[in-house]
Amino acid sequence: MLKIIKYLNIGILLVMTSCLNSSSDKNSKALNDNKTLSEKKPNILWIIADDLGVDLGCYGNDLIYTPNLDKLASQGARYTNMFTVSAVCSVSRSSMITGMYPTSINCHQHRTQFKDSLPNHVKPINEYFKNAGYYVTNKGKTDYNFIHTQEDLFDGKQWENRKSGQPFFSQIQIKYPHRPFVKDTVHPINPKDVKLPPYYVNHPLARKDWAMYLETVQQVDKEVGEILNKLDKEGLSENTVVMFIGDQGRPMVRSKQFLYDAGIQTPFIMRWPGKIKPGTVNDQLINNLDLATTSLKIANATVPEYIQSKDFLQSDSQRDYVYAMRDRRDETVDRIRMVRSKKYKYIRNYYTDRPYTQFNAYKKNFYPVLTLMQVMYKKGELNADQAPFFSKFRPSEEFYDLSADPFELHNLADSETHNSEKTKLENELNKWLKETDLGTYPEDQKEIEFANQLMQGKFKQKMEAKGLSPDISDEAYLNYWEKTLLSKDRK
Repeated sequence: MLKIIKYLNIGILLVMTSCLNSSSDKNSKALNDNKTLSEKKPNILWIIADDLGVDLGCYGNDLIYTPNLDKLASQGARYTNMFTVSAVCSVSRSSMITGMYPTSINCHQHRTQFKDSLPNHVKPINEYFKNAGYYVTNKGKTDYNFIHTQEDLFDGKQWENRKSGQPFFSQIQIKYPHRPFVKDTVHPINPKDVKLPPYYVNHPLARKDWAMYLETVQQVDKEVGEILNKLDKEGLSENTVVMFIGDQGRPMVRSKQFLYDAGIQTPFIMRWPGKIKPGTVNDQLINNLDLATTSLKIANATVPEYIQSKDFLQSDSQRDYVYAMRDRRDETVDRIRMVRSKKYKYIRNYYTDRPYTQFNAYKKNFYPVLTLMQVMYKKGELNADQAPFFSKFRPSEEFYDLSADPFELHNLADSETHNSEKTKLENELNKWLKETDLGTYPEDQKEIEFANQLMQGKFKQKMEAKGLSPDISDEAYLNYWEKTLLSKDRK
């Protein structure tokens, strides 16, 4: 039985930022006659995709069809180093809406049943937008790890219901490319053409699954196009700051839930007519919580002193490092911390006696390649780039030279040549932990027990819906996936 430790203290990290003067394009087309307020207060729109890696045409993927997002990038800025503070949705989204690291506000476990309120001094940024005169809306999931109601956070789902001349801060959530994937019959992707990372196996099932993911990304692009067309038709495009981002990386093996770039790197595209030069490509390091302070500054709203996010539009507040963390994800207990510069990454694993692939009901239900590679690992069929992730143990430290090893395959933690750089990042991580990581450890046992019961029930239900026993062997389960996904009618 784990010892229960109460969550006692919340740290306050004062981030000094400078103000960003906010004025909109003089050619702003508003839905109403009162343009004065609208011109001083640009609308701000967050479009958030669910589980999206940097797999767009404008990010160099020449196989995928994403004309709307490619066009958006050509009209604004494409950021190449956006990283989420967590590789799972509820934790990442809790951070974005507060501008706080999740470990500072007790939002670091994925979907807690017995949620707390935010610390007294911390408020969702919605309140600061409302105080600045904004109409605040959200369409789609919130998935925040703190007690809240839709009525308290949002004025509604659609910005059309705002007062004449009132600016809006709106979020639109796109449920894709979260699994299960959807087919694109108009622009199908041939599995034979996909480019798999070296830690993936070159197998028809892996290729099929990846192609289905890319087709689902194309559905994201379609929905973004509909949103942008709506702005155009309502005459709002010229006075609306559009920010497009994913809540974490792609939903694949060694990606989502983990702190490798595939799990925490996401596209970020920002269009601000008259302010951001079209076609800009920016490689500065950004954590996704930084959208909070940046958006408040654009709105000329109050930025609270406690907030931990930074205004990435200001050169004097840009980051040298980004950070990420992992704790319990559904029923799977874990603890990992990470710091990254542009060139190096340092990962600290606290549970070295637990495999990376310890059982997770969600992944076992929806990730066919997980079962495929588990079977191949048992047969000794994985190569040196693929096998370590399926080992029974993991190292306490991982260190990667990202310039030479972008897929993070060669752990240099014991390299004397890289000792100086590793120590530098290790110290930086310790500093960040001291300032921000106040998460309760170990977690309350009743939370872990609830998550176990919930996910075991869901796993049984999902497996029985497939006509399978929850106790099925990996070999038999792999046979199911191959029949289901590789049959002629699915190609």
